[in-house]
Amino acid sequence: MSFAYVWIGVRHFTNPDFFLNIMPPYLSWHLELVYLSGAFEIVFGFGLLTKLRKYAARGIILLLIFVFPANIYLISSQEAQIALDISRNMAIVRAPFQLVFIAIAYWHSLD
Repeated sequence: MSFAYVWIGVRHFTNPDFFLNIMPPYLSWHLELVYLSGAFEIVFGFGLLTKLRKYAARGIILLLIFVFPANIYLISSQEAQIALDISRNMAIVRAPFQLVFIAIAYWHSLD
């Protein structure tokens, strides 16, 4: 889980356009939010490997909740679906995986 979050976090900086495509238009500072969420993913991902694992996992849970509007936007926006080359049905299937990731992060937050 740690390496996955670090890898995705790095991708926020190396390929921000991917993430910009699913930013809801009602949010401001799209690029800054992409970089900020990427930075948090990197920090929390590395944090899972330390004695601060519980806090990093809780941070991941909060991050997953805060970025969920991007999944909702992906479901509702044909433009975003085209940009990511996925169907609406695939976007719908993808969204509940956030709950799985939250559950895994919760498991990492336990003693």
